[in-house]
Amino acid sequence: MGKKALVTYASKYGATKEIAEKIAHLLRQSGLSVDVSPCRKAAGPASYDAVILGSAVYFGGWRKEAVEFLEAWEKVPSPPPLWLFFSGPSGKGDPKAQAMNGQGIPERRRPLIERIKPRDIAFFHGKVDPAALNFIERWALKNVKAPAGDFRDWDAIASWTGSIAKALAGIDSSIKGDMK
Repeated sequence: MGKKALVTYASKYGATKEIAEKIAHLLRQSGLSVDVSPCRKAAGPASYDAVILGSAVYFGGWRKEAVEFLEAWEKVPSPPPLWLFFSGPSGKGDPKAQAMNGQGIPERRRPLIERIKPRDIAFFHGKVDPAALNFIERWALKNVKAPAGDFRDWDAIASWTGSIAKALAGIDSSIKGDMK
């Protein structure tokens, strides 16, 4: 029986959802069975061999539903391996360096991430469509001089997904609880 993965996401305007869907598509191409779902509707992780969680980043913070998913994750006995990705910074350059002043993880979330021990954390540029933003978001975008447009690097996303597929090919599902 093949491995089964959950790709779950927290997206405000849909760009992170599109990344999650691409990751799921690529994992399916590698032979995995994959479910894709928003965090609030995702099934429990116990029925999966791996979970990939993505969250949009706005003003240095993760989406609330992603944080809630991780807090619930922490209570799951013997959870499967977890990978995290975050999207949001617009423009060029290293998205991790641009996210949350180069910290990548908000300081108040660091203890949670250290307890969960994800297998990897990736940072991707996002997509900003000013027409979709509310007044306050457009004002903030203008004041921080963030460029508008689609800055997602699909090759980087595909490469990261390939590393997950390779890792899953080597994980024996009977020891998944040890792979936090």
